[in-house]
Amino acid sequence: MTDDETAVTDRTLLAGCAYHTEHALAARQSLYAWQTPRYDLPGMVAERLRWVRGTVADIGCGNGKFIQRLRSERPDLRLLGLDVSPGILASVPSPVAVADAAQLPLRDQSVDAALALHMLYHVEDMPAAIGELVRVLTGDGVVIASTNSQHDKQEMDRLWERAAGDVLGVGKGPSRISLSARFSLEKAPLLLGEQFGRVETVELPGTVTVRDPGPVIAHMESYRAWAGRHGVPFEDTIARARELLTAHIDRHGAFEITCLGGLLFCQR
Repeated sequence: MTDDETAVTDRTLLAGCAYHTEHALAARQSLYAWQTPRYDLPGMVAERLRWVRGTVADIGCGNGKFIQRLRSERPDLRLLGLDVSPGILASVPSPVAVADAAQLPLRDQSVDAALALHMLYHVEDMPAAIGELVRVLTGDGVVIASTNSQHDKQEMDRLWERAAGDVLGVGKGPSRISLSARFSLEKAPLLLGEQFGRVETVELPGTVTVRDPGPVIAHMESYRAWAGRHGVPFEDTIARARELLTAHIDRHGAFEITCLGGLLFCQR
């Protein structure tokens, strides 16, 4: 793996910094409040699980937004939240457990559905983690995964590169780290298809339009755990990005970001 890929999968960094609390994750999630069209992802997941009975495991559950929605709409389900970070699990409705996605503490064919939402790119051994999803799933169960496209939020990438370049006194600075690159929307169907017989991809394109720098800067700052991997002074680059973003909004009235994520529905 590259140095960036190693940083994205570093369990100590993930549990101790990046997801020690829900703050950074919530900042990234909140950007989509300004997206058109709006997608109710927890609702879409709940709809896909409408025929499921029994146990649903949310692997890499983060701050538990999907568990909370399912608990509200599907009180008949047995819900389990698993995550590598004990800190972020503090706000998730129990039962929860600290677990490695590549070594799930679950019996064979013990869950009727599993969620792996925006998390497989954080697992060092992805084939092992996908194999674990297959192992714990009942014969007719479903796995719902999600990730972003390699083309997602390119306007923010360019903003970062320009800000970093200004800080370093060069034309274009180093790229910001990409969390989803290892398991992008383009790569995910093939990776999942190696172990699942059926993989359906639903793309979710949209445009985020902000008229205030706050949401974009909060999203950029949420990458602070990987500040040492950016190759530039992090705080100075954030400050310069805010200046550039403010000037753009003053001139054009808004800053637009092209987003592309997706859900993947997998069965044996």
